[in-house]
Amino acid sequence: MHIPDGYLGPYTFGFFYAVMIPIWYRAFKWLKKLRPQQVPLLGVLTAFAFLVMMYNMPVPGGTTAHIVGGTIIAVLIDPWAATVALTIVLLIQALFFGDGGITAYAANVFNMGVVLPFVGYYTYRFLNRKLGLSEVLSSGIGAYVGIVTAATVAGIELGIQPYIQPGYCPYKLSVSVPAMAIAHLVTAGPAAAVVTAAVVWYVKKSRPDLFEMRTIMKSRG
Repeated sequence: MHIPDGYLGPYTFGFFYAVMIPIWYRAFKWLKKLRPQQVPLLGVLTAFAFLVMMYNMPVPGGTTAHIVGGTIIAVLIDPWAATVALTIVLLIQALFFGDGGITAYAANVFNMGVVLPFVGYYTYRFLNRKLGLSEVLSSGIGAYVGIVTAATVAGIELGIQPYIQPGYCPYKLSVSVPAMAIAHLVTAGPAAAVVTAAVVWYVKKSRPDLFEMRTIMKSRG
């Protein structure tokens, strides 16, 4: 899902930098709400997100897909915590590993650090609070919906380039959106669902206090 340099034109990547500046301000300001006991947890989950993104799964067409871990952070702490974590992870990957471009950095953070965790979290919240599904099942489904949605958004960003700035991504929406969506529907999506559900199950069983702490944070606002 990492978009490299040269695939988004200046109109698009400039737009996403403009969009992300206030989002980054809001996300890093949110960090003041973290309880001291949650700081190590955020650090561990940030490292976890970095690790799982390094494992790429082959998909038809000769490319790969990977899970992100944003929904796990959103469920265990908060969606804004996921934005902060993925901002840091994607910056390290872009600067030191060439995974995702510098010009496309803001777009990548928007897709994986905003769309994915917020869609994943609110899907989880709806299923758990409104439909009464368990935390574990709801988080798994949320992770699935979140990563497929983020991949689809990335496909749209790539697919509009031939219409607005030819010379960058050559694939139109009819190619880019199915390619991104289907790859994550059948590979990274199920993997994200299983991993997220497993982590939430384990944390709920071994450290239920983390869920109680999260509830306290929500009540504070």
